[in-house]
Parts: sequence; structure tokens; C-alpha cells
Amino acid sequence: MDNRKKPVVSSNSGKVVFSSLSFRQQPARVLIIEALPPWWSETCMVLCDALDNFLSLACCLDGPCRIPLLSLYAISRQQECLLPFVQVRGNLARLHCCVEELRSLPGEGCVRGAARGAELLRQAVLDSLQQFKQYMRHSSTGNQAISNTSVEVTVMTSQPGKDIVRHLELGLKDADLVSLKRLLVVQVQCTGDWGQDTSSSEDIYTRAEDCLMLGTEVDLQLVQNSAFAMETVLKTWLQEQSGERENLHLLLPSHTDSPIPVCVKCDMQERLLSPALIGLTPDLGVKTESIQNFLPAVKVSANQSSPPQRLKVIKVLRADGVCESVLYGLPLVIRPTICWQLDWDEMETNHNLFHALCHILRSRDLFLLLQVEPVQKSTAGGSGPCVCVYSHFILQPSPSLSLLLKPVVSRELLLPCSLPVSTKDPAPDAMQMVQVRSYLFVRN
Repeated sequence: MDNRKKPVVSSNSGKVVFSSLSFRQQPARVLIIEALPPWWSETCMVLCDALDNFLSLACCLDGPCRIPLLSLYAISRQQECLLPFVQVRGNLARLHCCVEELRSLPGEGCVRGAARGAELLRQAVLDSLQQFKQYMRHSSTGNQAISNTSVEVTVMTSQPGKDIVRHLELGLKDADLVSLKRLLVVQVQCTGDWGQDTSSSEDIYTRAEDCLMLGTEVDLQLVQNSAFAMETVLKTWLQEQSGERENLHLLLPSHTDSPIPVCVKCDMQERLLSPALIGLTPDLGVKTESIQNFLPAVKVSANQSSPPQRLKVIKVLRADGVCESVLYGLPLVIRPTICWQLDWDEMETNHNLFHALCHILRSRDLFLLLQVEPVQKSTAGGSGPCVCVYSHFILQPSPSLSLLLKPVVSRELLLPCSLPVSTKDPAPDAMQMVQVRSYLFVRN
């Protein structure tokens, strides 16, 4: 593995500090939001909530810069740049004001039509590229946060996405797109229907039939009108985007007559954000190596012990529905208490309850999703908005009279990860190479 993702652990704080080479090729981001009535009345609240949640998280992340620059456009009665290019980290107050301004756009009014909306989107893409060039021309060359020279544009629309893609292909085919790394059109599925514009949509397909694709990647993505779906789209910005070279060489051992190993080249992808990157929530459960790491961090006197941690069951899960990729840290074994301060009747009752819980979970192949009850803290001294993330755990039964407690990532820290199931058989020559040259699979 190259050293782009090689972490350095600080012995003082226990936090993970990434190499300065990590995330070095993150592009600047442009978000263009279509706020045309009447569909804006359906999507406004959901989209603004998702954007507010995402920016609150992105602004407080420690470690390498994942979003160097961000700009936001709104398409309503006219094209409007609500946020010129700014650095995300340290600008939560300004970004929050921008989201509130987006909320204030009217959701009712006359419908301009799909063709007019698509043209405004095209103009916004061109304007954002021009603004990016001007920003890079006037910015300091020594600023590491803006050292990259590419930009990705995300268009959120309620119009038919295929029509928008075709319109942008036609409208941008002669434009200067050197700095544009990717153009993503996100169609938010609403209950409305662009009924009067179906003929113009057909005309667009007819005129664009022989149109060549742009010299950059253009994607179309359909999402539901929900905060979770829109947050998932935005969280792709937090993942490393360089793709310059592979991250990992997997060497499969070979027979003695062929000392050269089989090399499988791989990429690596983050599945979740480490809780260590959120400095504002020290009780999130970053470390789970010992019981002391798990107990709540509250101040007690010298002759007192820490109070027990309180975990609340919030959901019952099927065991086969839990993906191991969302678990992190070291597990803890949970057993019924033998605390001597309890009387015998209470201890026996507690033991029977624990036994019954283990039996029901194991016989029905179920897990429990738990959430830590937050400790009441004084708000004095707090300043500014911040992200609030609570610890979650999975409780897993076992054949013995015990349970296994594993930390599980919360929704806020979960990154997008699409892993489709392969329905095709491997290539015969690849199968033969792996089976013949790698004795690990044929030594049974």
C-alpha cells in the first residue's frame, strides 16, 4: 500500500493523524440546486435538512482536508450564486447562513417549464467553472487546501434526469471543460409530473441522438426525496477521489517451481468516518480496548466509582441483516453481574432475565441495536453550532451465557458504499491462474 493512507497515531491524544499525502487530489465542489416551484415545496425542507446535517459534520472533521472548496448555486426565478467558493473547514456559520437563505426561496409560483429550468442549469454550470478559474487565478499558490486544479459539479433537479443530461451535453459540448473532472446530475424523485414538457423532452432526445459524450465523466443518479438519500449523495465528497494509482498489492503465494507470486492490485475505500476525527464528541467510543474506555467520562470524587453505562435498546435486527463493515473497535463480553452489593434475590432475578434474553436472541437469530444514553452536561462555555453524534452498539448472542457488545457506526459517520453482488462466473484463465499458482486453495 502506498503511504497516502498511512496513519500516524499520536501517543499523547490517541487520535489518528493522517499523512499529509492523504486526500491530496480532492476536487473543489459545486452544488447547483434547482428550486423551481411547485416541486421545490416538496424538496426544500428535506434537502436543506440534509445539507445542514452534512455541512455540520464536514466542518468539524479533523485530519486531512476532504472538501477544499465549496460553492452553491440556486435556480429559482433566476440563476443565483448563494455561496462563492469558500473553504469548508472553519466556515460553519457562513455555510449555515447559506442554507437558511436557500430555505427562504419561495416554493409556490408559476412554472417556468422544463426547458427553461434546464437552460438555467446549463448557465449555472458554465458560471461555476468561470468562477473557479477566477478563484484559482487570484488565490495563493502556496495554499495547500486549494492546490488541486479540478472541480466536480453536482446538479440536483426534480426534472427528468435523462433530459437534463442530454441538454447539458448539447449545451456544453463547445465549452472549455479542462477543469471539470466530473458532472453529476441527481434527479430527486417527487410526486409531481412535468407533463406539459414531454414533447420538448422527446425533441431533446431526437436532436441529441448523434451527440458525442463530453470529454469528462457525466453521471445520472436517481434518489428518493429523503434526508438520508440526499446525505448519502453529499457524503461521497468525503471519500478520497484521486484514483491515480492502486492502494494495495495482494500477493498470493505460488509453487516452489514458480517463485514469482500472483499480484492482485486493489483499491481501498473508507466505509465509515473514524470517531477520532470528531474532536467535539470525546465520549463517542473512539477506544474500546478496555472497560475504562467504555465507561462514561464523568467527574467523580476519589472515593466514588464511575456510574454504570446506560444503553437503551432502540431496535431489533435480524442477524443476517447486519454488515460487518459497519462495526469498528474491539468487542466486549457481557455477562450477568456478580456484584456483591446486590442481594441474592435481586441477583437471581437478574440472572434469569439475562438468560432469557440470551435464549430469545439466539433462538430467533436476532441482534439488538443499542444507543448510549447521553450524560447530562452543562452547556456553559459552549460556543457555536456543532455536530452531535451518539454512540451505538450491536449486542450479539452466543452459545454460552454471554453477549458480545460491538461498536457500530452511527448514521452520521457512515459513508456511501455500493457493493453489488456478482452474478457472473470468473474468467476461466483467471480461475486457472489462481488455483494452479496459489497452493493455499488446492492443498486440502
